[in-house]
Amino acid sequence: MIKKTGSAVWQGGLKDGKGEVSTQSGALSSQPYGFNTRFEDKPGTNPEELIGAAHAGCFSMALSNILGDKDIVADKIETTSTIFLDMSDGPKVVKAHLDVTIKASGDEADIRAAAEDAEKNCPISQLLNCEITMDAKIN
Repeated sequence: MIKKTGSAVWQGGLKDGKGEVSTQSGALSSQPYGFNTRFEDKPGTNPEELIGAAHAGCFSMALSNILGDKDIVADKIETTSTIFLDMSDGPKVVKAHLDVTIKASGDEADIRAAAEDAEKNCPISQLLNCEITMDAKIN
């Protein structure tokens, strides 16, 4: 079994505190975050954008794999995952929306089917407990 870690250190109260997040690989090392970067749109990272990046990366890799099974190699897959945090009943992630542009030669129906498969079955999509939607553009 493959295991990867992310870690966080938080100091202080919710609104006046501050934290740092790091990843096992060192891609993020003591990256600051806080209430203002999460809820007030200040510069810096937050859990939702990190989940969005993980989702976009995972989906893109899964799509590449599924296309490969159809003997299609994409020239480029560009993906953005937007994570929706609903504040109406306490913070809750309620939706993840994938916007993907796929540049690949092959049958458009096969490429679209592969994207739909990846949307539902990439490991991060399976992890998320929310609605997942997608808009796919195929070039």
